Amino acid sequence: MKFPTTPSLALPLALALGALTAAPAFAQLNTTPPAPAPGAAPASADAARDALAKKEGEGDQSALLQQTLTAVDKQYSLIRRKQVAVTYDITYSYVGEERIVTDLANGSATLFNIENTSSHSVTNTFSVDYGLLDNLTGNVTMPFISRYSDNNLSNGASNSLGDLALGARWQPFEAKRDRPGVTLTSNLRLPTGRSPFKIIAGSGEATGSGVAAFTGGLSVNRIVDPVALFGSLNFTASAPAKNLWQVNGTRILTRVQPGKTVGFGMGFAYALSYGISTTLSFQQAISAGSKLRFADGLEAKTHMQTSSLLNMGLGYRISPKTTINLTVGIGLTPDSPNMTVGMNMPLNF
Repeated sequence: MKFPTTPSLALPLALALGALTAAPAFAQLNTTPPAPAPGAAPASADAARDALAKKEGEGDQSALLQQTLTAVDKQYSLIRRKQVAVTYDITYSYVGEERIVTDLANGSATLFNIENTSSHSVTNTFSVDYGLLDNLTGNVTMPFISRYSDNNLSNGASNSLGDLALGARWQPFEAKRDRPGVTLTSNLRLPTGRSPFKIIAGSGEATGSGVAAFTGGLSVNRIVDPVALFGSLNFTASAPAKNLWQVNGTRILTRVQPGKTVGFGMGFAYALSYGISTTLSFQQAISAGSKLRFADGLEAKTHMQTSSLLNMGLGYRISPKTTINLTVGIGLTPDSPNMTVGMNMPLNF
């Protein structure tokens, strides 16, 4: 026997079954993010990339690395034709030495003394660059030196102008991103500071070299974001100091011919972000002995000297055009300063 189908029961049953089968899909749809509020921009992958990208005015890492190289040594940078750049540097260096003085007579020590010598120097340097051509930059450097020394013979401070320097940097090849940059450098140092060959013992400290000198060199750098590699090689020859009359112990010094110097350096800079970079570099200079002549005809020669420094630096960009660089140097040989601390920053007018 067949029972008649009741329309009033079939419709509710179909709706109930349809609701059960659609429940999983409905649950999945409820897990999607809510629709953006009216007037709001829809979220997208481009928006996420924009949020992570550098903001306007931050510059890029290549520019920061180039500024860092300039702070390490200006030989790595050039400026455009007719542009002017002014840089201020302040450097503190400390030299400490302990020397044992003995006098042997008949095989026994008749004199035993320990001499302590310390020297503190603060150098304020103003450097002006001018773009003669797009690939040729002229430079004038004016240092002002304050030096204090304390030893067994004297102690006191000296404050005066240091040795004025005139320089030029030339880039023979156009700089390109896929190859190293090469720069030829030249520098003429003038003896405008207080000469060490004209100072009477106990009358103060020297603030200059006392002789003119010419330095020629080559520098190479390669920037591969976020790292910059750099290196340099240079040679220095000095003119002799003549017509001197300096009392040196029991003799009178009349002429000094400084030895030639070969220097080289290498290092790298690493950009931690768009505003902070670090540097690590090594510098060494090897100087031949100087020839001395005295009034009584005696001639002597000093020993070869080797100066080596390990430098660590931090650069912080405080604006798109201004980056402050701090450096700390550690002397690695007896002929080097024990420690140096420096700060470099551009002056924008």
